[in-house]
Amino acid sequence: MPRWLLLLLLASTGLALGLLYGWVIEPVQFVDTAPASLRADYRSDYVLMVAEAYHADHDVERAARRLSIFGGEAPGAIASQAIQFGQANGYAPNDLSLLQELARAMQTYQPQPANRNTP
Repeated sequence: MPRWLLLLLLASTGLALGLLYGWVIEPVQFVDTAPASLRADYRSDYVLMVAEAYHADHDVERAARRLSIFGGEAPGAIASQAIQFGQANGYAPNDLSLLQELARAMQTYQPQPANRNTP
């Protein structure tokens, strides 16, 4: 048997065993990942839930805090991305109007400075 054939056979066996181990025997399980790592559809669903809560209570500060889990992005940009995803994927008109209401509120939102003298 030629050496290169033996090398090819061993390499393909090693690759097959590695894939078997990584995909079947001990697959990666993501636990407690950051919300910023969510897929676009789950992320947009979360923003829609924030928009529904904002529509109910009109608390801009709370809505901005809820959107802040996505990291350093501005709340208005997060809401705009959700609108774009919703339009591209056939969200109901009522859902799109809720997202637009949230986006308008987030565009004008100015965070209040923390009062450091409060106990």
